[in-house]
Amino acid sequence: MNVLGAWQGIDRLREWWPWVASAAGVALLLIYPFMVLRKYVRIMINILDDVAPMPENGGNDHVKLIGEELSFRAVDGHRLHGVLLSGRTGQASKGMVVFAHEFGSVCASCLRYCRPLLKAGYDVFAFDFRGHGASAPEEGYRPRHWPSDRERADMLGAIAFIGSYLEQQGRPRDVALFGISRGAGAAILAAVGIDSIRAIVTDGAFSSDTTIEYLMKRFATIFARLRIVAEYHPASVWRLLRWLLFRECKRKFNCRFPSVRKAIVKLGSKPILLIHGEKDSYIPIAQSQALFQLAAGPKELWIVPGASHNQSVMVQPEAYARRLVAFFDEHLDGYAAQQRAATEFLPKRAPDALPAPAAVPAYAYSHVAGEPASAMGTGA
Repeated sequence: MNVLGAWQGIDRLREWWPWVASAAGVALLLIYPFMVLRKYVRIMINILDDVAPMPENGGNDHVKLIGEELSFRAVDGHRLHGVLLSGRTGQASKGMVVFAHEFGSVCASCLRYCRPLLKAGYDVFAFDFRGHGASAPEEGYRPRHWPSDRERADMLGAIAFIGSYLEQQGRPRDVALFGISRGAGAAILAAVGIDSIRAIVTDGAFSSDTTIEYLMKRFATIFARLRIVAEYHPASVWRLLRWLLFRECKRKFNCRFPSVRKAIVKLGSKPILLIHGEKDSYIPIAQSQALFQLAAGPKELWIVPGASHNQSVMVQPEAYARRLVAFFDEHLDGYAAQQRAATEFLPKRAPDALPAPAAVPAYAYSHVAGEPASAMGTGA
């Protein structure tokens, strides 16, 4: 009887085996991709979270800006610190440039990039992103190399603040933006839909989404056991990975990483100059090239031979200065000149109808370590 029951069990097993095998195959097909995606996302989360420690005072602790120190708030209310440097030398300012420093730096880094602008007569408002320099950190948020919604909020706060400041001086709210690396991305993100922004210059700009996709492909071939499989994933797989990764980032990092690629499309006719080092080993040249292709307004792309990330100004300082000043002369000061010409024949306002301009100290820098202060633009 037992033998007969055993044979009957075997017959039932044979009957159901194709269904069991099919179910197991389907489960394997679902589970394996899930495990692969999970592994990729975990690897990329660790890469995104691997932030190199910032040097004390952003590596600029030997430099102190001498200008009008100002306190303002980001659009989400976070308190920030900025310094207003005046390029005026007895004449009216050519315009206001808002400078956004790179990750791990501070507003004093504007000295490296903005000397030519100050010499040419532009004012510069440089500020510290939250968690950098004199701007307080935010509890529960750690700055990373990627422009997040926090850096966009800081940038928007700086634009709104300096616009109100200009109005108080009886000047138009028009400004230009100048951003480095992560600050460049924040500038593009913040510029969308703001009419008072007349021009944008970026150095080492990138979009988090496409850069992450590039890194995912790069590291997949390193960590994947079957390299040939990783190399031939369809584009839809990388888009899915990127979507899963940013969802996990939002949960784990308490922030979002908006797409600079999508933002630049929305800039409309805003002029933009993109600068990128030819030997940039951090951000591929293709990032600025792709952003350049997407920009719809007047645009320029300058690939600097021999320059690494954020080092174009050091490799070709004279050409950097010429391009920077020429671009702002055309699109910021040039716009102001057009506005002045358009209103030349309008009735003049009474002199007392505008508030008297506040005195703004001339720009300078000094070395804290006991060295004498030197006026900027003297070659010191």
